[in-house]
Amino acid sequence: MSGDFLSFLKLRFMDRRFTDQQKILADFQDQVAVHCPSCNAKAKAVSDQAARKAKLTCVQCGYSKECSMLTKMGGTTIQVSMPAHRYFDAILWYRSAFRNDVFMAYNEAHLAYLKNYIGATLREHRDRTHFTLLEKLPKFYHDARNRESLLKLIAKLEKKL
Repeated sequence: MSGDFLSFLKLRFMDRRFTDQQKILADFQDQVAVHCPSCNAKAKAVSDQAARKAKLTCVQCGYSKECSMLTKMGGTTIQVSMPAHRYFDAILWYRSAFRNDVFMAYNEAHLAYLKNYIGATLREHRDRTHFTLLEKLPKFYHDARNRESLLKLIAKLEKKL
């Protein structure tokens, strides 16, 4: 066998390893890619916990909206922490139907994390807490028979302009 063919076989059948980084969904929620409510282009919703404000901006059309993360509840003002797109009821940019479910990611980093997990043939979990993003994913993300279809879907989402 030639060296090139052996190299191909090693790359093709070698385990692609993923080690759980104990990420939670909140690790990705402060900067969210969304559809601009004005022009439908890719925009960004950002929540700034320190400033207690959320902002949605679109570089395509110049749309900009800001809101407070504070709300009154029972006479007390509290800060509501949620994914940035929810302050504006904006639609996620990285969202697509997958069979009878919906695949979604908040931003490029979240999409890459899911891609690495889904594409892995060897998935390592340490110290399970039952609170990590991976442990909370719907079953279809974990199913090996969905791997190829999900990776194609992710590639399609990565190419969205």
